[in-house]
Amino acid sequence: MGVFWFIWLLTYIYMGLTVFFIANKTGTSDAWMAWVPVLNIYLMCKIAGKPGWWVVLFFIPLVNVVMGVLVWMGIAEARNKPAWLGVLMLVPIANIVIPAHLAFSE
Repeated sequence: MGVFWFIWLLTYIYMGLTVFFIANKTGTSDAWMAWVPVLNIYLMCKIAGKPGWWVVLFFIPLVNVVMGVLVWMGIAEARNKPAWLGVLMLVPIANIVIPAHLAFSE
């Protein structure tokens, strides 16, 4: 069980860090929201140029998968990358690499 919590913590820190850097690179205000649960989803919607009420849709099973892809597509476009990178968030391993690519590439 300790291993599970360690992996969860590493994942949380990694995603918080990538969203924080993406927010800074896109000039989005309130990048600190990347570290707060639920607010980080709002921040991602804000970066992607989507309405804030979309956060509610992330709590509906199956709908959240579609919304996640749409938001990551918007984030990729905000970073001047191809939108299809958002679709790759459905692919295991790629969903680890894509946020880092969007956060740390020029």
